[in-house]
Amino acid sequence: MSTKRVRRLDLDIVINAPVQEVFDAFTAWTQQNRWMVGTRVEVRAGDGKSVGSVIAGWTGVGPLGFWDTMEITLWEAPYRVDVLHTGSLVKGTGTMEVVALPQNTSRFIWSEDFELPLGVLGAVGWPLGKYPMLAGVKRSLTALKREIESGASFSGHA
Repeated sequence: MSTKRVRRLDLDIVINAPVQEVFDAFTAWTQQNRWMVGTRVEVRAGDGKSVGSVIAGWTGVGPLGFWDTMEITLWEAPYRVDVLHTGSLVKGTGTMEVVALPQNTSRFIWSEDFELPLGVLGAVGWPLGKYPMLAGVKRSLTALKREIESGASFSGHA
């Protein structure tokens, strides 16, 4: 990561499901549109379940949006996946991690370290943009929890 201004986002949610089930759900990349607000994901290179694989998420509504390309830099099934954001707009790192809790429950942790785009304008805009972003990710994690706890099937990782 460069020396640009970096901002961190951390969100987590407790899900009434075992670690493997949560891991399988969030790494079913092409099915993330079922729970990730305004996003669809595709595997661009590799198998989507190993270091070096490239995934890309389109975030937006209709034709208005952007591609967030990511390279998987760590794959520790069934606990953790790290990515490097390599797109023109979104740069930085991300971690998706599952921690086992008692009684067959899990904590899913979503962390991002973003390099703010647009220089000073991005730094000034961050306080305004941060809250809609947090709200969107929180809503998405709640939807993931609902999908998993309802018994929805997430077939495959890619």
